[in-house]
Amino acid sequence: MAIIIDGKKVSKEIKDEVREKVLALKEDGVELALAVVIVGNDNASHVYVRNKKRACEYTGIRSIEYDLAEDTKEEELLSLIDKLNEDKDINGILVQMPLPKSIDPDKVINRIDPNKDVDGFHPINKGKMLEGSECFLPCTPSGIIELLKRYNIEIEGKRCVVLGRSDIVGKPMSILLLSENGTVTTCHSRTKDLSSITKEADIIVSAIGKAKFLTSDMVKDGSVVIDVGMNRDENNNLCGDCVYDDLFEKCSAITPVPGGVGPMTIAMLMKNVLHSYENQKGK
Repeated sequence: MAIIIDGKKVSKEIKDEVREKVLALKEDGVELALAVVIVGNDNASHVYVRNKKRACEYTGIRSIEYDLAEDTKEEELLSLIDKLNEDKDINGILVQMPLPKSIDPDKVINRIDPNKDVDGFHPINKGKMLEGSECFLPCTPSGIIELLKRYNIEIEGKRCVVLGRSDIVGKPMSILLLSENGTVTTCHSRTKDLSSITKEADIIVSAIGKAKFLTSDMVKDGSVVIDVGMNRDENNNLCGDCVYDDLFEKCSAITPVPGGVGPMTIAMLMKNVLHSYENQKGK
């Protein structure tokens, strides 16, 4: 029977740690600020932005929202980013994805000052992550590492399998596990005989976006399963990539959906904003 890795609990711990430091800075007359830019009417994006705003309110970080129309021109958005890059009162910049099809997301990400790139998506931060240098780490993968560490789950020397190779989760997840001295295999839609690989894994991180894909016959006894999936099942209920009830009896530890990885993403964003201020002030 598995230990439930409680992302809500750990995310609150992290936000409380950030809150303590932010409030101490406020007493010294320093206010941290995160600029959040959203373009268009995507409902899910607006939900995410509201959740980030709540986390800012909780931790004491000032959230400055720029809600732009669907027909905003690419140059208008780039011009806004330039302005935010130059604003010394802004510690972090986040542009909510996805963007309208008329705007190139790579141009937008590349325009953000790497020193304010609290999402960790800028190529400079990606390169630093690859070489193991100090940088902003993408929030979901770094949140997963934080979960494993706070539950005293050993990564070093363990066989780690990452399902998925997206730029946001899969690829950076593999890099971060490797940085922790895990032995990492990345699997994807073209991987052959997937079960033979997952059955050897001590730690599985599933980020493929397929509802109830990972089943108990694909894992070994005592494995740790981290479910990044946010899907809908046949009854339109929220579920992960994994068959939770099935795996619960076989794993040593597992994240639920919801309440596992999801809350960690925003907590690590708050942590990145604090780090941004510390870096900008040379602390």
